[in-house]
Amino acid sequence: MNKHPRFSLAIILLVIIGTALVIAQTNRSVTGTTGACCLPLINLATIASNAPTVIPAATPKSKPLPKLLDLGADKCIPCKMMAPILEQLKTEYAGKLDVEFIDVWKNPDASKPYGIQVIPTQIFFDITGKELFRHIGFFSKDDILAKWKELGIELGKKP
Repeated sequence: MNKHPRFSLAIILLVIIGTALVIAQTNRSVTGTTGACCLPLINLATIASNAPTVIPAATPKSKPLPKLLDLGADKCIPCKMMAPILEQLKTEYAGKLDVEFIDVWKNPDASKPYGIQVIPTQIFFDITGKELFRHIGFFSKDDILAKWKELGIELGKKP
């Protein structure tokens, strides 16, 4: 028999309260300067399998380019930090890299084919549309460029 039933009850209550606080904190958006936001719009039952995502190749009239797709929202803090980086990449690597942003809170249906659970999520595609890599959370410009190089795709210097 337990000699201290009140002590055991207090411990159990603390564990329950602590678990509830952790769950509540996990369900909130990150308010710091890095990390990822929760994505409340996608039902976990509808998330695609872990099979690699394939997007259609570029239309025949345009040269196929590697693609960086960022799925986020304009009100998410890490997503806001990604916005200027995406614009820089779009400008500096025009004709060498296709950069696209999808706001999943404004257009949740557009994100469904990618099976994301957290934003921001960056997905790297080769010129055929095959997914090469995905990253969750803030991703710096230098890290993005290093990842392309690691994946064997040379974007070259700024045009």
